[in-house]
Amino acid sequence: MTVYERFTSTNNGPLLAENVTTLQVNVGYRCNMSCAHCHLSCGPTRAESMGADVAEEVLRVLQENEEIKTLDLTGGAPELNPNFSRLVKGARNAGKRVIARTNLTVFFEDGMNFSPDSLVDFYAAHGVEVTASLPCYLESNVDAARGHGAYEKSVRALRMLSRRGYGSGSSGLVLNLVYNPAGPFLSPPERTLEADYKRELNARFGIAFDRLYSFSNMPVGRFRNRLASTGGLERYIELLRSAFNPATLGGLMCRRMISVDWSGKLYDCDFNQALGMGLEKGVPGDIQAFDKERLQTRRIVLGDHCHGCAAGQGLTCTGAITL
Repeated sequence: MTVYERFTSTNNGPLLAENVTTLQVNVGYRCNMSCAHCHLSCGPTRAESMGADVAEEVLRVLQENEEIKTLDLTGGAPELNPNFSRLVKGARNAGKRVIARTNLTVFFEDGMNFSPDSLVDFYAAHGVEVTASLPCYLESNVDAARGHGAYEKSVRALRMLSRRGYGSGSSGLVLNLVYNPAGPFLSPPERTLEADYKRELNARFGIAFDRLYSFSNMPVGRFRNRLASTGGLERYIELLRSAFNPATLGGLMCRRMISVDWSGKLYDCDFNQALGMGLEKGVPGDIQAFDKERLQTRRIVLGDHCHGCAAGQGLTCTGAITL
């Protein structure tokens, strides 16, 4: 049974969008890291970067569509894009919630428009919700996945955020962490993992945070290449297929968001973006032609990787669907 047949039969019809409440904007593939699980194969040598003209179109769409409540900024490392602060300020001025997805180590990257302290101050001053990737609470595991010194930099950045009030539960400054499995397996239960992270990070460093999101590693980009080179690709895809959970379909992120790439093209999600799988034929596919009424009734374009979001707890950019 194909993914389309499975999702359609389970859903009693094609998987359709229900609304568009979030604009997830990938500002480019440049990153200071080259993580093994990255579905977009981001890194220091990638040149794709959102320009000022596309950034202005994003802000126009936010201003013209009251129902879109959230701007979700991702990359690469979004902080490396020269229009990053412009997008944050413009969205906040339009009354939108802003999420910045950070790898934490970028706080200390040379050539940034921010110093580490000024970046934290900028986030706090604009009430940015920080969603930070931290593959594990153990140094050995993080450095194995991201390179020597990545854990130390990540902890330094988290402590700076904590000192500014992030994750305290009383300041209104939200800090979420993200866990990725180290290999071709599914995440443990999100709530159990969150309790472990909170206990260990608080005991070791006095770091608090609001929520932990656990993601599935998608068989896309670098992770797919790694699986293919070791002969594990089909086995991992079968694991995702066998873990399919029908209860996740109602909460899939693609049903309530649109993904925008650095050039302004539109996709159902960041993973479809990585694969070049554009929107359903006939639906405006560029930010300049943004049509919310048409977009919120579109049919979602599916691929085998979609089993990753619908596996087990349902592991998406906004955390587990079923707990």
